[in-house]
Amino acid sequence: MKPVRQPQSLDDRQSQSVKVWDLPTRMFHWALVALVIVSFVTGNLGGNLMQYHMWSGYGILVLILFRLAWGFAGGRQSRFVSFLRGPAAVARYAAEFMKGKTAPYLGHNPLGGWSIIAMLLALLVQVGTGLFANDDILTEGPLYPLVSKNVSDWLTDIHQVNRIALASLVAIHLLAVFYHLVFKKENLLKPMITGVKQWHGQADASTGNPWLAIILAGLAAGVVYMIIS
Repeated sequence: MKPVRQPQSLDDRQSQSVKVWDLPTRMFHWALVALVIVSFVTGNLGGNLMQYHMWSGYGILVLILFRLAWGFAGGRQSRFVSFLRGPAAVARYAAEFMKGKTAPYLGHNPLGGWSIIAMLLALLVQVGTGLFANDDILTEGPLYPLVSKNVSDWLTDIHQVNRIALASLVAIHLLAVFYHLVFKKENLLKPMITGVKQWHGQADASTGNPWLAIILAGLAAGVVYMIIS
């Protein structure tokens, strides 16, 4: 499937509203933002807030599992096949980006698509290692008893280092949003709130089955519950 790009001809200047992000994708996005903030704050403050840190981590894991499934079953622009490109396409887009000549994409551009995957993987590593981590005081992950203390300490170290990588990816994401808003005059936040984007030319609406989303979210929650219980 080729990316939907804005036509460059002079024949089609009419702007239309296109449904680009389905409701489950938007709910996932903002729920993840909220839980990541909670995790960073409670993890840095520690103490009695570590219980909330763990709960937010479980919530993030549910969201990640849901998003991985939704990447195959969600709306058009939410599917991995719609925004994951090969090395040649990414290199070509990067070269265009350096020259300031990138054309807009209806969904994620080639670089943005892989940055989403990188962020999901970093989050998966973070919550995965957190399940086995310990702080040598009061807090232990629910799977801590399954490994030795040395293995837990090693995974705890990864948990601590990976949060820096995760924070860096979040910062890059925010900078990209700012760049598009200021220099490309393209508001990426509004479509993630309303689901609608102004677009030149023809494009299919990106809709997802809400009942399927509920089922997938329930399954993801069930898997996480079985892991931590």
